[in-house]
Amino acid sequence: MKEVVYIDCFSGISGDMMVGALIDLGVDFDYLKSEMVKLGIGGYDLTLSEVKKGSIKAKKFHVNITAPQFARNYRDIKRIINESKLNAEIKKVSKNIFKQVAEAEALVHGYEVNKVHFHEVGAVDSIIDIVGTAVCLNKLKIGMFYSSNVPTGKGFINCSHGKLPVPVPATAEILKGIPIYEGGFDFEATTPTGAAIIKALVDDFRGIPFMTIEKIGYGAGDRENKETPNVLRLLKGFLKEQQDIREENLILLSSNIDDSSPEVAGYLVEKLFEAKALDVWIEPIYMKKTRPAFKINVLCQREAEQEMTTIIFLESSTLGVRREEVRRYSISREIKTARLPYGDVKVKVGTLGGKQINISPEFESCRKIAQETDRPLKEIYYDAVRFFSRR
Repeated sequence: MKEVVYIDCFSGISGDMMVGALIDLGVDFDYLKSEMVKLGIGGYDLTLSEVKKGSIKAKKFHVNITAPQFARNYRDIKRIINESKLNAEIKKVSKNIFKQVAEAEALVHGYEVNKVHFHEVGAVDSIIDIVGTAVCLNKLKIGMFYSSNVPTGKGFINCSHGKLPVPVPATAEILKGIPIYEGGFDFEATTPTGAAIIKALVDDFRGIPFMTIEKIGYGAGDRENKETPNVLRLLKGFLKEQQDIREENLILLSSNIDDSSPEVAGYLVEKLFEAKALDVWIEPIYMKKTRPAFKINVLCQREAEQEMTTIIFLESSTLGVRREEVRRYSISREIKTARLPYGDVKVKVGTLGGKQINISPEFESCRKIAQETDRPLKEIYYDAVRFFSRR
């Protein structure tokens, strides 16, 4: 079984929240402190306390600065990590997380990557948060990470770059390609460090996968939030074996149309399928004054949303398109060949738990054989299932 951690960041994510949650999963705090000594920097000490955020008990990890600190650039941080006595895997993960932040800061502020001065992110507490995360992950031996969508928060913060909108530009840059939402928080829910941890670790963004939970860890944030406990939750466990059910977060677009001909509707469906829509269907409906109409529905991947919307506007008379985020479950499938006495037919085979549970002949393949042999189409369908099942 594959061991997995699901990052449930319903209140956002920061470096200290991640370390606190990993400690709550079972990493010994004294072990973490002894490993951090190998980093070779000083001017701080570490504390761990148990707090309650809302009604949830969580670990609060904190870096106390005990001596004046100075800004470091990305080259300085890489040198500190490379020259440390930490093991190679911890160094690799730490540098990968820092790389996400460095490249984002360089792009946003127009600096050369190695010369980026991190200020807040390069301060000792952030170095400890990132390297501490790598130390804990190395101890737990986690091989796979999933995550919920990431809330960013809103508003403005004051930092070394002045007053910036939330998410701050570096965080927004890091989160490119990752599903995000505001979350209703009037503060910075996800920090650049938290975003970099997510970007560097997570294999997929989705709902909780099919898994058995072994342990749960909670890491506390600094802020108090009346609506939602300000904690990061980590679910550690194992993916279930023979998991053939695939879960996808998709987009459903729809529009009601009452002033278009069937020919136009049919052409619209063809255009949408040509653009690689996952599915398209039309529903008969009644609109105002009991007027007969149809509803066009398009299921697509998130990255194809704008293209599909444009096609609907260009190829129909609608003035508006509705959008919903939907979750689809599907089983493993593959195209195979059914060898009939009078020709070969393609069939789509669905499997679950290692067993074939659905056999569906492909229409175009069956029609071709029906036309070539002058046999009824329904007979081709029947024979395709019968002969394939005998294999």
